[in-house]
Amino acid sequence: MPDSLLDLLQITNEILASSIVILAFSMLLYNLTRDLHNRVARTSGAVLACVTIPYVCDVFLSLQPDLEVSLIVARLQWIGIAFIPATLFHLSDALLATTGLPSRGRRKRIIRILYLMSALFFIMATFSDAIIIPTIVRRIVSFDAGPLAWLFIIYFISVVIVTFINMQRARARCLTRTTRRRMGYLQYAILLPAIGIFPFSIFISPADEQAIGFTLLVILANLFVIAMLIFLSYPLSFFGSNKPDRIVKVELLHFLLRGPGTGLLALATILTIGRATRVLGLDNDDFLPFGVVAVVLMWQWGIHLLMPTLEYWLIYRSEDEDQMSRLRDLNERIVTRADLLQYTEATLAAVADQLRTKEAFLLLVRDGDIEPIQAVGMDYLNGFLQEQEADLKAVLSTAQDTTEFIAWREYQMLPLHSRRAADEGAVVGLLGVRASSTELDTVEPETLQPMIQRLEQTIEDFRLQAEIFTAVEGLLPQITSNRQRADEMEFRTQVVTDSTSDRDEFYEQVRAALRHYWGGPGITRSRLHDLTIVQKLVAQGDNPTVALRTVLQQAIEQQRPSGERSLTAPEWTIYNILTLRFLEGKKVRDVARRMSMSEADLYRKQRLAIEALSTTLHEMEAAARSEAAPL
Repeated sequence: MPDSLLDLLQITNEILASSIVILAFSMLLYNLTRDLHNRVARTSGAVLACVTIPYVCDVFLSLQPDLEVSLIVARLQWIGIAFIPATLFHLSDALLATTGLPSRGRRKRIIRILYLMSALFFIMATFSDAIIIPTIVRRIVSFDAGPLAWLFIIYFISVVIVTFINMQRARARCLTRTTRRRMGYLQYAILLPAIGIFPFSIFISPADEQAIGFTLLVILANLFVIAMLIFLSYPLSFFGSNKPDRIVKVELLHFLLRGPGTGLLALATILTIGRATRVLGLDNDDFLPFGVVAVVLMWQWGIHLLMPTLEYWLIYRSEDEDQMSRLRDLNERIVTRADLLQYTEATLAAVADQLRTKEAFLLLVRDGDIEPIQAVGMDYLNGFLQEQEADLKAVLSTAQDTTEFIAWREYQMLPLHSRRAADEGAVVGLLGVRASSTELDTVEPETLQPMIQRLEQTIEDFRLQAEIFTAVEGLLPQITSNRQRADEMEFRTQVVTDSTSDRDEFYEQVRAALRHYWGGPGITRSRLHDLTIVQKLVAQGDNPTVALRTVLQQAIEQQRPSGERSLTAPEWTIYNILTLRFLEGKKVRDVARRMSMSEADLYRKQRLAIEALSTTLHEMEAAARSEAAPL
């Protein structure tokens, strides 16, 4: 009975060790993919790597490889054991820097020294018996304390204590209750990795390691490590993140359930079925693949069903749920342009089949301009429209008061009218089919009318979604993430922030202002109004929007090369794109044609042009601030 109980406990310990490997490695990948440029993410990844390595080695040793391999792997565990103190101190330094207390050189030197000392202890543990002395009992590798083990223990405990003190300093610099609470979680949870992989076994005899009491203690410790790893992942996800708390919580919940959760469930299924003799009349090896697949599929299905409920109870507060339901509803209702084009193509094909014609096309009418949407049976719609645009506008002028087909060349043009209350009855599109009036007379209006109504609704969707995207494009750059500005009010930060220091955000601000240069939220509600160069013009009596428009025009003029203007010369590309696309408001296809380039090439160079303009505005702002600074 004791031997059976010991075997059961050892199997349980193997399962828990494997679970720690899955959880720690998953969190390591999560941190590395979250933001490699963030110090907290990088250093916490190093801590998790130090936790993962010893447990990976433990799981491998449980498979009972050859003694020589076991000895090598057991010594390699000390990669994580030796380096965990240095990585913990490094993480505490990163968290201190997050609170606005970066190292002035002293902590950086200490970090380098700690990593060197950890490397030295690892070398001593791997290639000598100074730290650990191997012993073999029942073909199981164990270690006794070496002559210098006390030195490593002093180093380990001292660094962990200093780390705890650093975390207390970081916690004291938190100003809000939420960040202080999260830092408090970290202050104690950060000790977990050190406790979890501390080499207790070197102080315990090999015989005691096989005892039931010691095995139970190890199982309880592993359960504690698993719980605390999950607990540790929560506050670490917030520090250094520039996303709102809600997004961080949702991402972490999805990751834990679909990543480590799936891995742990698959592992439990494998170990459970693998130790059975037969399952449902099948050998365990035959049933195992189907059992694992079935369990994983059912788990994913359960997550899909329960995720909205979990998000509601764990993340969203009652006052946020109404807003989130509206956002989800908007996300479900809005379709992409490709979806609309696909739907339009199917409707046009049905119209062409009904009229027994091979060519049909749909044009969008907006602000007096005619834009191609989709065509069936003709690959030259863009070129055709450019050649016949003037004639089509003449047809449009006669289509305002009719709902019948209008003969034009070899085509029949049907005006499509708006169904919205704001401009009900206005012509919003043209349906063109290659047919004669006599061919149209043979078609029953009842069969064609539903298709016409679908095309009118599609046109309305194009227009409405264009308005939504235009508004979002103008307003989104003005909405700054709460987490992105949280450091200014959550910590006793000593870092002076600059509203234009974030280049990516500044680029989006400039891009939105250019897109809405002649009107729209991108320029009327822009954060660029706060620039010193804009405020100078406002102080002189200009309207903020007019002042920003003037500053943008001045910056664009600085992109103008010397000499006579050319639409095809490379040195004139940036200036031509900025003036034609934004100051003159011309369409992409028209600008691309005038500058002799493809639309895709124009979009690439347009981004470069906006980046150049953003750089110029930065320089203008810096010069204005230096002039305004007191001597």
